[in-house]
Amino acid sequence: MSESATRPIRLAIVDDDPFVRAGLVMVMRGADDIEVVAEGADGGEAIALTDAHAPDVILMDIRMPRVDGLVATERLRARPRAPQIIVLTTFDADDYVLRALRAGAGGFLLKDTAPRDILHAVRTVAAGEAMLSPAVTRRLINHVADPAAAARRADARTRLTRLTGREREVAEAVGQGRSNAEIAAALAMSVPTVKAHVSRLLAKLALNNRVQIALLVHDAA
Repeated sequence: MSESATRPIRLAIVDDDPFVRAGLVMVMRGADDIEVVAEGADGGEAIALTDAHAPDVILMDIRMPRVDGLVATERLRARPRAPQIIVLTTFDADDYVLRALRAGAGGFLLKDTAPRDILHAVRTVAAGEAMLSPAVTRRLINHVADPAAAARRADARTRLTRLTGREREVAEAVGQGRSNAEIAAALAMSVPTVKAHVSRLLAKLALNNRVQIALLVHDAA
């Protein structure tokens, strides 16, 4: 059994509101498979605590003083062996959230999300899956005014032409918010084969997680 399968998920919580941090810590204490290894109050602290504690996942607020969560997400996800990041927000049509997802965040949570769903999100993102439903993706893209959308559409369509037919099917399934198991069932493949396809997609498209694959597919639509 691998170390990752036996040790708890190492989690860091970064939010400038100490009451939010305290509430999230209380939620996490109820899970045997998650360990809160650090807390921070802004994006600068997120970078420092990553260096000191090597979390697997960071719950990251977006709007914080000094260094905000968007800047921190961009800097952290540009690193090799970067932690997975779930952005936190108070409403789901926030343009900063979409920018954070494009920077490599693995998903987002509203701050009033039920505790069981927060735990599920941490476990899901730690396992390399996306925490972003198709409905949420559509709402974010539809509600955020973006003058660069046309240019991104042309770029996305060009990039997707590099894929084989099977790779394109897997990419579109990722864009629909399906898990590896759901993709395997829909395309009559094994889960390891799906994982291999997703890894090839990331390399071929120069992306760093499956949320970015989903956004590229939506850009091309």
